[in-house]
Amino acid sequence: MNLIEDLEWRYACKGMNGRKVPQKIIERILKAISLAPSSLGLQPYKILVVENEELREQIFEKACPQQPIKGSSHLLVFASYTQISEMDLDDYMKLIEIKRNPGDEWCNNYRKRISFFLDKNKNIMESWLTHQTYIALGIACVAAANEKVDSVPIEGFDKEELNAILDLPKQHLSASILLPLGYRDPEKDWMNNQPKIRKEDKDLFEILK
Repeated sequence: MNLIEDLEWRYACKGMNGRKVPQKIIERILKAISLAPSSLGLQPYKILVVENEELREQIFEKACPQQPIKGSSHLLVFASYTQISEMDLDDYMKLIEIKRNPGDEWCNNYRKRISFFLDKNKNIMESWLTHQTYIALGIACVAAANEKVDSVPIEGFDKEELNAILDLPKQHLSASILLPLGYRDPEKDWMNNQPKIRKEDKDLFEILK
């Protein structure tokens, strides 16, 4: 299938049947996420891949009582860092040196150019970091559709409860959005076979010539 056919196939799956997604497929979806663009290339987030059924049950009971949490094969938790430190920049510059070897002068100049965000206030910083996870989420949804794996982005969860369950604050992380991965269950999913609701192109796009 081509990309448009994949996207026509996918929808926000509201009911999953618990069947396991093969590990090789999960690995390809995760690889796609790792290739997602991010501001400055920093990838200021972590994706927790929850396979454990008891943990998913706990998340369902305490943080997000939606069927795909339990019915999924894997639950992806996109968690953004709550801060970026000088140490994080050190690690990023080391990666650049290893991968590209641009030289000390280039690295020093580039580090000065991208250090501007360290001066942002806490609220602006957290908002910017959270937004980065949505770019990775979009890639994940497309990659899953390409593999004929169902998914549904979920924002309606108790963030404080989920952060506590996964012990995220100790890692300077906070959950942004959830993405259950699995296979649709028509009997549990009222969205199954429903037509997509999308604006007409003329209402969505404006061509400026």
